[in-house]
Parts: sequence; C-alpha cells; structure tokens
Amino acid sequence: MSSETQITTDDQQRIRPRHVAIIMDGNGRWAKNQGKLRVSGHKAGVKSVRRAVSFAVSNKLEALTLYAFSSENWSRPAQEVVALMELFVWALDSEVKSLHKHNVRLRIIGDISRFNSRLQERIRRAEELTQQNNGLTLNIAANYGGRWDIIHGVKQIAEQVQEGLLRPDQIEETTLSRFLCMHDLAPVDLVIRTGGEHRISNFLLWQIAYAEFYFTDVLWPDFDEQVFEGAMNAFSHRERRFGGAAPGGA
Repeated sequence: MSSETQITTDDQQRIRPRHVAIIMDGNGRWAKNQGKLRVSGHKAGVKSVRRAVSFAVSNKLEALTLYAFSSENWSRPAQEVVALMELFVWALDSEVKSLHKHNVRLRIIGDISRFNSRLQERIRRAEELTQQNNGLTLNIAANYGGRWDIIHGVKQIAEQVQEGLLRPDQIEETTLSRFLCMHDLAPVDLVIRTGGEHRISNFLLWQIAYAEFYFTDVLWPDFDEQVFEGAMNAFSHRERRFGGAAPGGA
C-alpha cells in the first residue's frame, strides 16, 4: 500500500463519526398521517431501530445511542405510556438474541427504577447476555434526561466529598464526566434528530457539547439507511473546531 493511499484511508477514518446519537421523533405524526393510533407509529419505529442498528454495525460505529423514552414522556396519556412499556418489553424479548448474535453490547441508560419489576428484569437479562460483546455498543436512553444525568453525577461527587474521598478543589470537568452515563465510551460526534424539530429535548446535555447536529424532516418510522448515510456524509464535510478558531480565521 502506497503512502498516498494510506493517507487517504486515514483521512476517511478521521472524518467518520465514532459515536452517533439519534433523537427518534415523529412516530405520532407518522401514525396520524396513516390514520392510525399513535402506538402504531411506535411499533413502526421499531423497524427503523433495526435498520439503524444494522447500518451502525455495517459501518463499524463504536456506539449508537437512541433516545427512546425521556423522563418527560411520563406526562403523555396513560394509555400511550402503558403501550410504550409493553412495546419495550416485547422489543427486548424479540431483539436481544439477534443483537447478541451480531456482537452488539446493549446498555440501557437512564433511571430504570421507575419501570415495573418485569421490565427491569428484562433489562437486566438483556444487558447481562450481551455485556461481553465487543462490537457496537447500543445505548437505549429510557426514562433518561440530560438534567437527571448531571444531577445524578453531582450527587455521587457530593457523597465522595462527604466521605473524604475527594476535595472540592479537585473537582474538574473530567471529574463529573466520570459519573455520567457513557463515560467509558467515545464522545458523541454526531446527533441526528428526525421529525423536523430543531431542539435537543434534554438529551445528553453534557455529552453533546461539541457534537455536530443533523436535522431531517423525515419522520422516524421512515428513517432508513439512505437518510443515515446522508447524515454521515454531511458530518464528513463539517470542520470540527471543538471551541477553537478556524485555521487562518478568527
């Protein structure tokens, strides 16, 4: 292999994201457009999750994080919340063996203590089955909120200070980072939001500080490999500065 070819390959690797996070929005509107109940949109959205995971595995992403259920979603109609919980149980039961077969490590991030014991047990078993896999890490954010994540981390730091294990003057950004979800993974490089909205909805507030954003009007049930590839291509043309100035610029 020539040095020129090696440089080209290295450049291609450099501009591909390692960790992609997706705000899966638009299930309800998709169902409404189809004249169906909202739960039908959530069920259709599961197929898009499969496509996204398959794409991530094929493109050798290190991590894929999906925003499935926010801490604010409990305020939705009770019937929809119950249906979502049942769908979550069904998805864990039906998908985890396939994930394991493809060397995917599944992790649920968020405060799962509010879920019923049946769902908590499904989560525990799914994580246990896949914990030794070293391919894609698939994070499902369930009962997750960025503010909750930060407060939870701060509480753990406060406990260490109270126990004399840490001094206040030792607390830095890296200190808090260690107590947040996904601290052991590559930073989030790219955030994709479907459904046409341009907001982050309390998602990974700390972890996406320097991520690139890609917004699409495509509703989540219609999200496919072509849309994912479009987001990846857009990322590859971004100039990432991480707070610094552009070369030769201000």
